[in-house]
Amino acid sequence: MIAKPQSFLVIQTAFIGDVILATAVVEKLHKTYPDSSIDFLLRKGNESLLNNHPHLRGVLIWDKKKGKIKNLFKLISIVRNKKYDSIINIHRFASSGMITALSGARNKIGFKKNPWAFVFTRAIQHDLNAKLHEIDRNQSLIESITDKHRELPKLYPSKTNFDTVSKFKLGTYICVAPTSVWFTKQYPANQWVEFVKSVPMYYSRIYLLGASTDKDVCESIRDATANDRVYNLAGQLNFLESAALMKDATMNYVNDSAPMHLASAMNAPVTAIFCSTVPAFGFGPLSNKSVVIESKEKLTCRPCGLHGYRACPQKHFKCATTIESDALLASLQ
Repeated sequence: MIAKPQSFLVIQTAFIGDVILATAVVEKLHKTYPDSSIDFLLRKGNESLLNNHPHLRGVLIWDKKKGKIKNLFKLISIVRNKKYDSIINIHRFASSGMITALSGARNKIGFKKNPWAFVFTRAIQHDLNAKLHEIDRNQSLIESITDKHRELPKLYPSKTNFDTVSKFKLGTYICVAPTSVWFTKQYPANQWVEFVKSVPMYYSRIYLLGASTDKDVCESIRDATANDRVYNLAGQLNFLESAALMKDATMNYVNDSAPMHLASAMNAPVTAIFCSTVPAFGFGPLSNKSVVIESKEKLTCRPCGLHGYRACPQKHFKCATTIESDALLASLQ
């Protein structure tokens, strides 16, 4: 029996990777309620991730940088006027909890960690120690109105996105996203250089990916390799163009960061390097062809935190420096 159509709002106002992982909830809702309306609320700057999404009716954007509180109350008014049947709040903080609490929706679903959970219709435990992937924790929110079958995150680059990167798809290529917002999540630049230098000549092109803020780091890596197969594309491609390029790469090399989740959403082959963090937190790669690389050293200081730090607390950064480039090369085989 097909479920009765409803109107849903999915809320995830955190960062790029969090939004990508939250698309699995959209896939699940659409599969269960194919004739329903689904909207998504996110922070300004992440909205292009959801361009061309066939299962979304609309995207609501919260500008947190300019008039954050004023914009929050505007959003609450917009949400109330849309009269959603159900709010699925994946975000665990007070701002999104307030939107949910004041939404007027019949069903208000979120995590118990949210400060507004006491007014939710249904509040679910979010347990980082349960060794679940984040997409499974997220989908536990809607298990009571769907089922236990797991759906994966998915993005939908357009034909234009694929056409834009088609000029780069020459020969056999790999992509490398060498940076991260957090220093201790980032494989060191000098070790990326060592790895890139050792990539067999069979791979005709090596693309360095990142945001415009990563351009200088990527350029320093390219310069240090002195290799005309290496191209710095940092700042030249948007989210979905990067995803379209990664999809057809022989391998994508990433840190525990947003590009790993881009690969998951495209089911692109990926080698994910975990330095200070660990896959057990539930944010590992989901592609069919996924390789996780970690230090073989038994470090009592690892993991040192969920999100990483701007510097190694122990000042040695062995969780990264003890990972040799041969481990990265092995995933090419």
